[in-house]
Amino acid sequence: MKTKLIAPCGMNCNLCMAYLRDHRRCPGCRGDDKHKPQSCVRCIIKNCEQLEKNNWKYCISKCGKYPCNRLKGLDKRYRTKYNMSMIDNLENIEKNGIRKFINDEKEKWIRGNEIFCVHNKNYYGLK
Repeated sequence: MKTKLIAPCGMNCNLCMAYLRDHRRCPGCRGDDKHKPQSCVRCIIKNCEQLEKNNWKYCISKCGKYPCNRLKGLDKRYRTKYNMSMIDNLENIEKNGIRKFINDEKEKWIRGNEIFCVHNKNYYGLK
């Protein structure tokens, strides 16, 4: 898993259906916009002026808007549908650092040479 595949919102793009598919594979939130769904290109969180202004890689508790309504909504949807929390991910990153977060994610989502997709609940070969 690569740190560049952890989105500003705390999503682990390594686990995303759009990243794991073979056809028109998404490069992750931090990658080129060419093959991303338009909703991802226009993402309010990815394009947040606070992130850019403060040179933050992830949403962070230092932000006066944290967690913003968009992040709370995304977190609620992912907790309900996919049993994961963007806010928990962000808090883990802020508290323990990105390297520890990546190691924890590997333990949680990788089985042998396969990685779990949170969206369709299938395992895919590691890329």
